[in-house]
Amino acid sequence: MDRSTFNQFRRIAYDRCGIALSEGKEALLCARLGKRMRALGIRDPRAYLRHLTSDRSGQEAVHFVDAISTNVTHFFREPEHFRFARDAFAKWLNEGQQRFRFWSAACSSGEEPYSLAMTLLEAMNGQTVDLKILATDISTRVLAQCRDGVYEKGKLKDVPAPLRERYFQPLGKGPEAAFRVDGAVKDLLVIKRLNLATPPFAMRGPLDIIFCRNVMIYFDTEARKRLLDEMHRLLKPGGCLMVGHAESLAGMMSDFKALKPSIYVKQEGERSLAEPTARRRWPPCHRVVRGEAESATANSQGVLQSPGAFPG
Repeated sequence: MDRSTFNQFRRIAYDRCGIALSEGKEALLCARLGKRMRALGIRDPRAYLRHLTSDRSGQEAVHFVDAISTNVTHFFREPEHFRFARDAFAKWLNEGQQRFRFWSAACSSGEEPYSLAMTLLEAMNGQTVDLKILATDISTRVLAQCRDGVYEKGKLKDVPAPLRERYFQPLGKGPEAAFRVDGAVKDLLVIKRLNLATPPFAMRGPLDIIFCRNVMIYFDTEARKRLLDEMHRLLKPGGCLMVGHAESLAGMMSDFKALKPSIYVKQEGERSLAEPTARRRWPPCHRVVRGEAESATANSQGVLQSPGAFPG
């Protein structure tokens, strides 16, 4: 791939999804685009660039973003975050809070939000709770996997045995059988496509906890700051942001206070410095009782871009 072609791809990647491809990544980009180019019968990166930029429908841009996105995940990755979320949730429950909104901002193929859903279901202890988890990603490919909620047995190796038995249903028999996430877990999720590089988003808040892990490392400083300001706006005072252990807000001039490595809080009584361009109200949400969750399938399709895109 020649330098001019690479630089044009870099510009499109940044404009479309905020991913900042650094110098010397030509071989990596070629490898990421290879499968899509083969599907189209295109061999030359320059020809694919012409195809991408000439497509007025925008569909090829979606395929391009799917190809270059990194989607490394597994169940209960960085488990201390889920323990922290469980303890915070239990504390708020004991204080009388009944409405909860969580956000898995880069949910990939669903392991993170489903891990969070199982954690919260366990902590509910039979109580009636108004609970929803927004699961978003920019990749349509991994969002389809998230909606399916079907995983190979090997993917469940980090799920504790009691949770595996309680919240997964085997599809078939034998050692190679796949497993489907139980409906009580799936019904807590609202799954939407969202570009984290283009705030403000079509939601108002307040949110209790945001998981935004291992994604800002692909953004430059300006894109990180915009996203942090938006997440600060959406969180309630006392709400928390989880980032990846390889990430840090040090030097970002953000409004968050560090609680411990990779966990930050919006301080009580603090208002966000980042004001949204538009206020949008969420419609009523289902009441959720452990084991009796109502279906939210109608709310789990499409793009988070309009009023009513995420239940309130």
